[in-house]
Amino acid sequence: MTLRLLAPRARLLNPDNTRSAPKLSTMKHAHFEALVAMYDRAPINQWFRPALRIPEEGRAEIEMAVREDFYHAGSAIHGAVYFKALDDATFFAAQSLVTDCFLVTSSFQLYFLRPVSEGQLLARGQIVSRSKRLYIAEGVLFDGRSKEVARGTGTFMPSSMQLSPERGYR
Repeated sequence: MTLRLLAPRARLLNPDNTRSAPKLSTMKHAHFEALVAMYDRAPINQWFRPALRIPEEGRAEIEMAVREDFYHAGSAIHGAVYFKALDDATFFAAQSLVTDCFLVTSSFQLYFLRPVSEGQLLARGQIVSRSKRLYIAEGVLFDGRSKEVARGTGTFMPSSMQLSPERGYR
């Protein structure tokens, strides 16, 4: 039996000859910042008070504090909060790839795994498939102890609405 050693994958050098991850292009960075600004200006987010982060194309994160006014009668957060965090994370993972029009959620499948009643929520979304008219993203929601509490899959389609300053995209 012959063992064949594979050479380590070459990493691209940045312009300054370092081996760290390449920096986002200025255009992508501006798009991500405009998406965060649009998200922050959405009226619903004045109540939920989430924070959006887009680390790279096709990925997004939503962080949100758990509050008692999110509770249902069983003293844990309502499923609508799980959906809000996961839909937003997967939506912005998809929207990070689209710079001209606003995407819309066409379907979402959500799996509740455990209740949450305190701490922080962190939703991570990432694109798993895309075509010209359909983007599919998966998301995982974690509690403050990094335990998975829910997961979901969303499908997103381009709409006729343009990304524009009137929509908060600045």
